[in-house]
Amino acid sequence: SVAGPGAPVASPTTGTSRPSTAAARAPVRETTSEAPSASITVMFATGSAMLTPEAERALAPLGRALASQELAGYRFRIEGHTDTVGDAGVNQALSERRAAAVREYLVNKFRVSPQRLEAIGLGETQLLVPTPPQTPNARNRRVQVVNIGS
Repeated sequence: SVAGPGAPVASPTTGTSRPSTAAARAPVRETTSEAPSASITVMFATGSAMLTPEAERALAPLGRALASQELAGYRFRIEGHTDTVGDAGVNQALSERRAAAVREYLVNKFRVSPQRLEAIGLGETQLLVPTPPQTPNARNRRVQVVNIGS
């Protein structure tokens, strides 16, 4: 484990989770990244990149973990994602603004060095839940934080 217990980025997520019973179940996909990562649920108002109070509460444990000594030597990529509702170009720009908003919040509130955080938008290109065009799905509207090493 890279970080201490309870840190959202501490448990590497490899893209699947194992069923807790021996029953033959399909793995539940938690993240679209193969690197150690945390999928953080950060809700935004439709068409907005402004963090809500709920989003700030969801980001607080991550901010504390990133500011900790255990993670001080690591860099992270903040990936913004959208669902398939709307124009792909608009979704791309919106995902970039949302990732940037999360980065700025972590830098300003938790004093995480900006050099350690890279914000990118992936729009609707890496859906967590495959959906047809123009299909709303809250699980696809997410921010994913990936540990990209030292």
